[in-house]
Amino acid sequence: MDSAIAYLLIALAILIFIIVFFSMFPIGLWIEAMASGVHVSIFSMFGMRLRRINPAKIVRPLIQARKAGVEVDRNKLEAHFLAGGNVERVINALISAQSAEIPLEFEKAMAIDRAGRNVEEAVKMSVNPKVIETPVVAAIAKDGIELRAKARVTVRANIARLVGGAGEETIIARVGEGIVTTVGSSETHKEVLENPDLISRTVLSKGLDAGTAYEILSIDIADVDVGRNIGAQLQMDQAEADRRIAQAKAEERCAMAVAHEQEMVAAVQEMRAKVVAAEAEVPKAMAEALRSGKLGVMDYYQMQNVISDTRMRQAIADEGKPADSDAKQKG
Repeated sequence: MDSAIAYLLIALAILIFIIVFFSMFPIGLWIEAMASGVHVSIFSMFGMRLRRINPAKIVRPLIQARKAGVEVDRNKLEAHFLAGGNVERVINALISAQSAEIPLEFEKAMAIDRAGRNVEEAVKMSVNPKVIETPVVAAIAKDGIELRAKARVTVRANIARLVGGAGEETIIARVGEGIVTTVGSSETHKEVLENPDLISRTVLSKGLDAGTAYEILSIDIADVDVGRNIGAQLQMDQAEADRRIAQAKAEERCAMAVAHEQEMVAAVQEMRAKVVAAEAEVPKAMAEALRSGKLGVMDYYQMQNVISDTRMRQAIADEGKPADSDAKQKG
């Protein structure tokens, strides 16, 4: 019984050893590399395991590069992998560049990949240029007519400027700026409609690809549409604003006139109050004159007769006014 348990433990230990051995020493990958002419020892692969590098991520790209005739350094590939780079993409880019006779160094390809650029796609774009379509750009000519233009920009990747160069967004923004400048400097919108290539020539002459990761090959105006009459709309808005200002000033003058009229009414009322106050002083003055002997009784009665005659004449005059006005209306 004890011997059976001992044999079982020995067999289990051997099985564990075999599993650990083949996981740490990739025999199949080593045989594949030797058959392809890539000399990587089994202990080097074991070292990769210890450095937490998947040997297949290094050995298979090495095999691919060897078959394509591209010379690469295994240690630099390991360093690039540990730095977070994509080894397979770098090798594919080098192979594509060699096939297309594009000068691309191994260190340059790794630097481009570490910068976050897709170096493989950049090499393909150097061979097959890419077409970037801009959004609709609205611009206004000097005659106030709005034009809406859409452009197609054909670009080719510039390998030398991929590290640190601006991207597609900068190209689109610069082309849009060029369209706005060209349309805005045109005397009439008809000039742009008759010669759409005027925009292309003007934009290309500005060297918009400076400082970018691309080289502009051509700019084609895909579509030009006539938009709103901005000039007329602005004039209408200005006229409406002037009308509102004039209306506000008229209302202000009207309010000032009403206020002045109220002030005059108040002044008249004040003067009437003063007259009434002055009339109230007359009896007092007459009484004082009678007491002091400056006014006699006969003089007082004579003055009352004059006042009565004046009131009678005024009443007769007031009665004659309606008759005279009616006669004038009939006449």
